[in-house]
Amino acid sequence: MNEKIISLIKEIEKNIAITQKLMDYYLSYIQKNKDKNQTEKAIIIGDIIVKYYTCLETTFLRISQFFENSLKPEKWHQDLLNKMTLHLDGIRDAVISENSYNVLLELLKFRHFQRYFFDISYDPDKIAYLEKKLIQINPMILKDLNLFIQYLKSIE
Repeated sequence: MNEKIISLIKEIEKNIAITQKLMDYYLSYIQKNKDKNQTEKAIIIGDIIVKYYTCLETTFLRISQFFENSLKPEKWHQDLLNKMTLHLDGIRDAVISENSYNVLLELLKFRHFQRYFFDISYDPDKIAYLEKKLIQINPMILKDLNLFIQYLKSIE
């Protein structure tokens, strides 16, 4: 197998491990802090969600650079996420499903919101919604990325 493909696989696997570490931390935090101050919980949960999404986005960027490396500069974050749903004949399989895309888009929107939101009071309903999305996406993205790793192992 090509050393560049091996390197990409290892990077994807490393980032999968990081997302799982974040997910484990989230689940442990929620269990231990059920009665904690809602503002503090929202800040911590928001940070976990942002880190989780950013780790996945970094994975997607590495994949994009490996295969096609053509993103629109003005909206590259959303363009990158969209490109991960595409099967590019003769180039690569889709990285994520449409269902994963829809959930990840919610996390991307939150990350962009949080980047410019300087207050500490989050809407608890929005945080609860995003928590559901985080829990929903985790098994989906594991499946997607593991299928993509299998695809990478099959090329050459």
